[in-house]
Amino acid sequence: MTHTHTLSLDDHRTNRLNLSVSRSFSFSSSSQIMEKPLLLLIVFFIYGVSPVISDGSDHRYKVGDDVPLYANKVGPFHNPSETYRYFDLPFCSSAPVKEKKEALGEVLNGDRLVTAPYKLEFLSEKNSQVACRKRLSREDVAHFRHVISKDYYFQMYYDDMPIWGFLGTVVKDGKSDPSDYKYYLFNHLQFDIFYNKDRVIEIIVKTDPSFLVDLTEDKEVEVDFTYTVRWKETEIPFEKRMEKYSLASSMPHHLEIHWFSIINSCVTVLLLTGFLATILMRVLKNDFVKYSHDEEAADDQEETGWKLLHGDVFRFPKHKSLLAAALGSGTQLFTLAVFIFMLALVGVFYPYNRGALFTALVVIYALTSGIAGYTASSFYCQLEGTNWVRNVMLTGSLFCGPLLLTFSFLNTVAIAYQATAALPFGTIVVIFLIWALVTSPLLILGGIAGKNRKSEFQAPCRTTKYPREIPPMRWYRRTLPQMAMAGFLPFSAIYIELYYIFASVWGHRIYTIYSILSIVFLILVIVTAFITVALTYFQLAAEDHEWWWRSLLCGGSTGVFVYAYCLYYYYARSDMTGFMQTSFFFGYMACICYGFFLMLGAVGFRASLFFVRHIYRSIKCE
Repeated sequence: MTHTHTLSLDDHRTNRLNLSVSRSFSFSSSSQIMEKPLLLLIVFFIYGVSPVISDGSDHRYKVGDDVPLYANKVGPFHNPSETYRYFDLPFCSSAPVKEKKEALGEVLNGDRLVTAPYKLEFLSEKNSQVACRKRLSREDVAHFRHVISKDYYFQMYYDDMPIWGFLGTVVKDGKSDPSDYKYYLFNHLQFDIFYNKDRVIEIIVKTDPSFLVDLTEDKEVEVDFTYTVRWKETEIPFEKRMEKYSLASSMPHHLEIHWFSIINSCVTVLLLTGFLATILMRVLKNDFVKYSHDEEAADDQEETGWKLLHGDVFRFPKHKSLLAAALGSGTQLFTLAVFIFMLALVGVFYPYNRGALFTALVVIYALTSGIAGYTASSFYCQLEGTNWVRNVMLTGSLFCGPLLLTFSFLNTVAIAYQATAALPFGTIVVIFLIWALVTSPLLILGGIAGKNRKSEFQAPCRTTKYPREIPPMRWYRRTLPQMAMAGFLPFSAIYIELYYIFASVWGHRIYTIYSILSIVFLILVIVTAFITVALTYFQLAAEDHEWWWRSLLCGGSTGVFVYAYCLYYYYARSDMTGFMQTSFFFGYMACICYGFFLMLGAVGFRASLFFVRHIYRSIKCE
């Protein structure tokens, strides 16, 4: 009775997995792809071939037709990045295993599709059919026992629809010593397939508690891997067969949390807007009083600190090449984010087509590199920089350099683990060719265009020959405290949504509410711009004219808060373990947060530059 109870709990866990796992990505059908020509263009541009789709190109089948079933990968449930090939485990197959050709996005995602040992012909029912038979050696038994103890699951694709299941179960019987546990392998799968006329609509895989193989002891075991197939008719149309995967993120209680997050963010925006409007009204009112009255009346007005800096506020900063490179890289990443949100809103990134996201990221980043070169070079030349070639090279390596170093280390770790996250040599060559033939030329062309623009820096006030001395500042007016204040408010506007994003990227939750995510992103940009402008005003009011780097650092400080949230999420909200998963999580999140830093830093700097120019146009500069 104890065993039966434990296995029923495991069945419940399997059903939960079927509803919630979202690290896997289904491949789009031909009809769905043709509705999205932009995504098709992106994929074709990179690989020169069609993306991975099922052998049944129109997804229509006759009775007895072979419907493609592919085994993808296996891995521990709590470590989404640590996945391995299906046949890295000692499974058997009745026919030679063939690999499925994949597009760049799927390879980057770690998908490695091969033909599965089960044959699920259209409308062909089977009862306890033997797929293959294998005699497990003692090493195979120990291997299976290890992965079962780690909660390994498998993932397959049937007619481009994802299915999951656990490999086995551990029966503890209330014992605390792992040596007393019993380990069972599920050797029977039941496939319940729903169809509508000549199309497959849904598939559910279940493990049968009555079919178990005891792997507790270290001895050879003869295993028959069997399966049952049941076909059922449904009225669900083919066009809506993927909708069930997005229902989890659209449940009412989840939507309430999302809208609460947006309301919280909107209140923050309104408060900041009112605060900034008050500052601007006060500035303009004082200026009106000063220049509308006679000279004697103007002398009676209190001279605010920022007006005294008109001869220094536009003095070019130190390390202007690095500042221009950061502005160029941040502008490119902001453009990349806008394009990604546009594609998401038109429905390109539907559930389990996440390979499309990686493809779009690579292609759009390559195509927008000209924006980085143009922005950095033109701004650098406005700051009277002379070595524009070095500036363009710095721009191209400012984000890609740390990303390349991180990737090299993590890919080496994945190779050592023999995980599917390790990119094949051919894929690395493709990415290198994209960088060499697309990214670099566009970056250089953008840099040349920016250099030839030959526009001067628009400073309303003339800069004096000698810089004004900056008075001593209190501790809370220094850079680090100002960054902490600048990053906290934008982070507080997005932290609720951050959990759902992390749970989708680093967990098994589905996220499809891109409209709400776009609103949150817009609020993040607005709050970052407003808070950076406010802090720049306070800095100038304290007679500190070195605002250039401060505005960029304060704008980008939200990225530091997001990385701090990574620590909290890893230790408090997730069950990730192991060196590989830990290094992947913190390594790639460091790159993402660094990208956030550059992107929001560019937003903060642009907003501050606009504000400073605006207020100094309102005073008479001698």
